[in-house]
Amino acid sequence: MDASAFEALAGETLQSLFDALDEAIGDSADVDLEGGILTVELEDGRQYVINKHGVNQEIWVSSPLSGAAHYAYDVETKTWRSTRGGEVLSEVLSAEFSRISGSSLKLL
Repeated sequence: MDASAFEALAGETLQSLFDALDEAIGDSADVDLEGGILTVELEDGRQYVINKHGVNQEIWVSSPLSGAAHYAYDVETKTWRSTRGGEVLSEVLSAEFSRISGSSLKLL
């Protein structure tokens, strides 16, 4: 994937995550997307940082629940998959934010 395609895809992914999280938990968390960095600060002070990393063409996630992870785009499945274990970004974040919010959330 060339750099401009990555930037567009990663940007769309971050925007979709922002929209879904702001809608689902925006009343109980500070959800912000600026400069390609999505931050979610929970009421208890824990924070998610999700950003695109152009050099590696990955989305990086820092989670207070699962720690740090890197996700590369899999063109065959059209999903962002962990570079370590193959987990799908949308599934990981959906599970974590469902646990945090106490209700079922489906992201991306």
